[in-house]
Amino acid sequence: MNELTVDAVVENIEKVTAFVDEQLEGLGCPIKAQMQIDIAIDELFGNIAHYAYNPDVGPATVRVEVVEDPLSVVITFIDNGVPYDPLAMKEPDITLSAEEREIGGLGIYMVKKTMDDIVYEYKNGQNILKIRKNI
Repeated sequence: MNELTVDAVVENIEKVTAFVDEQLEGLGCPIKAQMQIDIAIDELFGNIAHYAYNPDVGPATVRVEVVEDPLSVVITFIDNGVPYDPLAMKEPDITLSAEEREIGGLGIYMVKKTMDDIVYEYKNGQNILKIRKNI
């Protein structure tokens, strides 16, 4: 298990993505799975950066674990910000045009569709969101 703690600011998305990609490359992760994970990082860490501590800045930890059987990577996002369960949002109606659709929810919808599992819990004053991708 490896982890990185940085300020939850949009400017650190690139640093978090590079950290996770380094772990994925060591596993021989297929490029398609890596790209899906990178998009999930952009969405999830971006949400933490925008909303967890607003208007202040606080820490966010990203943890990468490898799980066997099936071989998969689990990425955990941890912050001490405002409690927020992104999985509780109703799914967007993707049959509507962009103009008709309500704003928000599409990013987390994409994460749900591309990851093999996603779990949220609020525990000990922390938002803990885990995504798992089989590789």
